[in-house]
This record gives sequence, structure tokens and C-alpha cells, in this order.
Amino acid sequence: MTSPGYRRPLMIIAAVIAVASLAAVGAVMVIAYNSGAAPVWVTYTALYGLPVAFMLAVVLVLDAVRQRRRQ
Repeated sequence: MTSPGYRRPLMIIAAVIAVASLAAVGAVMVIAYNSGAAPVWVTYTALYGLPVAFMLAVVLVLDAVRQRRRQ
């Protein structure tokens, strides 16, 4: 069983987005603990990164199910 060429890069992109988003969440928490305001791009990454990574993961799972059913 060979996987299509787009699946691995998409998985890497989803993982990078998820890790960056988790790091941004940690940064926002540390900055807030120190009574500061996080930059907008950090907050944006924290808020929207994990849902985007989750949607990419769902697409990958659905694609794998579709591939599996075809065989």
C-alpha cells in the first residue's frame, strides 16, 4: 500500500502548526502571568493554530479511510 505524495507534507504541516500553536498558548500564559499583553500575532497563533491543525488531521484521517476502502 503506497500513500499519495501529498499526505506526508500535509501531516508535517499539521504537526508544525500544532506545536507552534501550543508554544504560543504557553507564551500567552507566561506573558499574562507577568501582567503583560501578548502581541497580536502570538494570540492569533494560539487561538487559530490548533483548530487548523485539527482540521488538517481530520482531512488526513478521512483520506486514509477513503484510500483503505478503495483497496
